[in-house]
Amino acid sequence: MEKGKSSYFADDKYRIVNEIERRQWSDFVRHHPRGNIFQTPEMFDVFKATKNNEPVLTAAVDDKGNRVVGVLISVIRKEYAGVAGSFTARSITWGGPLVADDKREILELLVEQYNKIIKRKVIYSQFRNLWDQENFIAAFKKKSYNYEEHLNIHVDLGKTEKELWKEVNSKRRNEIRRAKREGTTFKELTSKDEIDRAYRILKEVYTRAKLPLLDKSLFNAALKILHPKGMIKFFGAVNQNKIIGTIVVLCYKERLYNWYAGSLKKYYDKYPNDLLPWEVFLWGGKKGYEIFDFGGAGKPGKPYGVRDYKKQFGGELVNFGRYEKIHKPAFMKLGKFGLKLWQMVR
Repeated sequence: MEKGKSSYFADDKYRIVNEIERRQWSDFVRHHPRGNIFQTPEMFDVFKATKNNEPVLTAAVDDKGNRVVGVLISVIRKEYAGVAGSFTARSITWGGPLVADDKREILELLVEQYNKIIKRKVIYSQFRNLWDQENFIAAFKKKSYNYEEHLNIHVDLGKTEKELWKEVNSKRRNEIRRAKREGTTFKELTSKDEIDRAYRILKEVYTRAKLPLLDKSLFNAALKILHPKGMIKFFGAVNQNKIIGTIVVLCYKERLYNWYAGSLKKYYDKYPNDLLPWEVFLWGGKKGYEIFDFGGAGKPGKPYGVRDYKKQFGGELVNFGRYEKIHKPAFMKLGKFGLKLWQMVR
């Protein structure tokens, strides 16, 4: 264990700590059957280097401290610094906790300590599941979390190009062909200038949608920390030597994660949003990745344009759900009002 490690509490079998040796941490996530990039030490470092983000590590070790048996990385996010930020503070967890052998007692210890740390810092907590975690529902409910259904789309990259193409909606196939006829090409973005351009495109997309986008320091940190290890790829749609669209993909084990994507509205007639996902499918399949995680697809039974768009590329609709706990109900109401006000101003 690292020198200076803090221990929160212990029972007869496990200790809950906020620091663990990085190699053990990395190995635990790598070998866990549901290990994912969002629970790695590298992703912790990216979040730590991002403005208005504060990652929180809660981990479990055996009673002797020799073996990691649980990891939970959460991220406190705010739209603003200072006092104003407290009205937008929330904690998000992707793909966690990871627990050895899915032991419920370890999970409950992790979540219990996490609640103690987080309850005064954020308005609400949300655990976004990347796999089926039905066996954890009772444990989360015991800790006062509500479970709600939430959809996602997985594309099987193990299929042949012909099989993948057959699953793509006919209209979308036509627009992919049109993109190529219009001279739109697909390339990996590697230079700082290209990635800065990608961020500016996303900034325009999010501003148009009246949604907040994380600070550019996120991309800078990802480029510095993840890119050298092959854990992230920046791709662009290019027309007449101009980057007109982008997709940012996280890469870990056998999975690709659709992290950010968007294109410039003035170039929609060049069809970058149609070409980009398709080309990533082909790239991922050739590189040996098995699944493309398309990201959130909204709630079942509720109309959602993003889901309609993603479904046109094929894939399987999955429902892994989310766990949510509101720590400050009054602030939750104020936060929702503040978001609406911010959107009106934007």
